[in-house]
Amino acid sequence: MMIEQIMERDVITLRKTDTIEEAIKKMSTHHIRHIPIVSDQGSVIGMVTDRDIKNASPSIFETEKRQLFIQRPVEEIMVLETITAHPLDFVEEISSVFFEHGIGCLPVVRRGKLVGIITKTDLLRTFVRLTGADQPGSHLEVEVDQMTEGLADITAILKEQHIQMLSVLVYPHANESSKVLVFRLQTMHADHVTKLIRAKGYKVLWPMEQTIK
Repeated sequence: MMIEQIMERDVITLRKTDTIEEAIKKMSTHHIRHIPIVSDQGSVIGMVTDRDIKNASPSIFETEKRQLFIQRPVEEIMVLETITAHPLDFVEEISSVFFEHGIGCLPVVRRGKLVGIITKTDLLRTFVRLTGADQPGSHLEVEVDQMTEGLADITAILKEQHIQMLSVLVYPHANESSKVLVFRLQTMHADHVTKLIRAKGYKVLWPMEQTIK
């Protein structure tokens, strides 16, 4: 899945000469925490967040200083070195960028122009859907030595039992020679299929054997 499939295209922006007060109002009105700062040509030149404003703001008890502060231009507090994404970047790769840099938002840029924005909330919502966790079903984990062969065997069993998969993921195992196949199944009763998978010689990690007796 690519970023352009989940990004927000209607982006709230500011110019560098707009006031901090305007940034605060836009964040409050649109319930957002990040605003890209763009040039007259539409390119991203910075970013301002609610945290930037809080860190630079005088105490709420210093009324006069605070009034002067919010009339200053956002260019005085915006972050200049802004990491960006491209619409054709893959969701999993951009998720790694969020994790590595500890950021909550990325402007999406094509040919130097801002075309969208993506947040951690967008990514979390996407992964919930990709894993099928937003739909009722059963969770199944199976340890396999040969991933392709194991996946083929297990999906064959599911097909025979007329059980649909909502999702399938591959996780590393503590034993480096093995993998864990994680299925989300469109059934609330996976006991029978679990027994068939064990009978095929596979180790089912979840549900644990004692939980289905």
